[in-house]
Amino acid sequence: MNDRVDPTLTLGNRVALADYPAEHFLWEVERGVGLITLNRPERKNPLTFASYAELRDLFHRLRHATDVHCVLVQGAGGNFCSGGDVHEIIGPLLQLKAPELLMFTRMTGELVRNMRHCPQPIIAAVDGVCAGAGAIVAMASDMRIGTARCKTAFLFNRVGLAGCDMGACALLPRIVGQGRASEWLYTGRALGGEEAERWGFYNRLCAPEALEADALALARDIASGPTFANGITKTMLHQEWNMGIDQAIEAEAQAQALCMLTEDFGRAYRAFVAKGKPVFEGN
Repeated sequence: MNDRVDPTLTLGNRVALADYPAEHFLWEVERGVGLITLNRPERKNPLTFASYAELRDLFHRLRHATDVHCVLVQGAGGNFCSGGDVHEIIGPLLQLKAPELLMFTRMTGELVRNMRHCPQPIIAAVDGVCAGAGAIVAMASDMRIGTARCKTAFLFNRVGLAGCDMGACALLPRIVGQGRASEWLYTGRALGGEEAERWGFYNRLCAPEALEADALALARDIASGPTFANGITKTMLHQEWNMGIDQAIEAEAQAQALCMLTEDFGRAYRAFVAKGKPVFEGN
């Protein structure tokens, strides 16, 4: 009798997510790309208590996914996301006391935390309205592709709230710089796609009709890469925010040495010698 224990079953709890039963947005997995589509186009895809929680839980599950190597987030109907639903979130919040309000803000913050800690690179494909919590989801992604007609706004001060929502005061300055982040969060104004690209919020712009195809092509390209190594890159990009340069150099030395132990590193070398293109398998 074989008494050996399969460590992949006991240590990693690794799962396939192609059949994840999403209820509050569309979810599909194809060729290593997990595609999230916010799907309330008649309201410009606002978030609800339930969709916040389900997104939070999905990004947590992605830490253990075997079949998802990159994530693409988009909105249906020509808009990305209009933020928290005014009637289903904002109105009810006015009836809550401080302990319940803190439970809500911690839950929404957990969504961003899970986006930053899942190992898969996340791409936001943004068209039309991208406001409030929608802008936060785009901000928490690793890359953003927009259109010239998209309007991106951190609206919190427009509704009497602080700009420090879901990590915005930590993340946004690292993307666009302290001065620009300050202007954006203090004024709550909407930036058009071209200005937001100049500020560095969007990696690039494309035509609205090409947005999904361009973003999906980028996601598939990343998904075909060395999965383990890409996860290490994302981890280090996140962790090194809090490191000095000496700590960062040493941390990267250890991380890269670990990547050199993977089969993908050997595959890349053998493909180079054979003048071919490596086929990465994520191990």
